[in-house]
Amino acid sequence: MAKRRINARDMIVEVEDDTADTWLRVENLQNITVNPGENEETADVTDNDSEGSYEQEVMQRGASLALEGLLMKDDSTGALPPGRARVEEMCGEDKLGYDSLGRVRFRHPMDTQWRIWPCTFSLGEQGGATNDKSSWSATITKSGKTTTAAVATGGGGGV
Repeated sequence: MAKRRINARDMIVEVEDDTADTWLRVENLQNITVNPGENEETADVTDNDSEGSYEQEVMQRGASLALEGLLMKDDSTGALPPGRARVEEMCGEDKLGYDSLGRVRFRHPMDTQWRIWPCTFSLGEQGGATNDKSSWSATITKSGKTTTAAVATGGGGGV
């Protein structure tokens, strides 16, 4: 069995549309970072029987997905690409409480399973300096247990 290094740029990230089981690819990303330790909480369980060694137990697991790219809009309508538009919609001021929850799924092309998170969405900084292209970023924070789903044969797995 051959082993190969994985290209970060090949990761596929999709956000669920407001129609259940319709997925939109988040387009034109330049940086995708999965942080599997985000929001992890531990409890100190050190006691006198620990013989001077620190001990802890994990009480809460969490994770986040940071997305970054250049801001892109349709030059005639000003519309964002569909996947990014859905992410921004989920970051809206009216998305509070239960309405703030959505789903995201992601994988590398050779993966046979999607990782699916119930999650919340937050927009990051946008802009840049005089000679920069405007940046776009969002953070997706896992809110609950990860589930998986088989990648449909044919590979794409998009809409």
